[in-house]
Amino acid sequence: MANSVAMAKARYAGDASQTASPARLLTMLYDRLVLDLNIGHDAMLRGDVATCGERLAHASDILLELHSTLDTDLWPEGKPLAALYVWLVKELLQARLRNQPERVAACRDLVAPLRDAWHSASGTAAPPRPATRPDGRPQDYHAQGGAVRGGAA
Repeated sequence: MANSVAMAKARYAGDASQTASPARLLTMLYDRLVLDLNIGHDAMLRGDVATCGERLAHASDILLELHSTLDTDLWPEGKPLAALYVWLVKELLQARLRNQPERVAACRDLVAPLRDAWHSASGTAAPPRPATRPDGRPQDYHAQGGAVRGGAA
């Protein structure tokens, strides 16, 4: 039963990404990037090396995809954004190597406003921000949308 639900979720996510507009695909990538950074950060704080590695690797893959699809010949003003994507990948790598969750949080704090700006520019609503714990971390990543394992992007 659980396997069929997981398969249905994966198929839905695949269908959504294949039929989405380019603007929607971009916002979906940013949504998943922020989610991966949130989960990776929390996993690093808990000492869950496997989940942290998986999530930060996926976040880096998204950043590299965003970088590779950014056409700075068509949009020369995008060069600083391309440089930011590369810097973020390097920063996430250093955060993992040095076990520094504050660096992951700093990356997330840079990416979240970009995600919101792309949502605003595309006319789509950003996912609701989860309730936070007293320490400022989100309480429930599942409420932020998307599957925690697998799913979109």
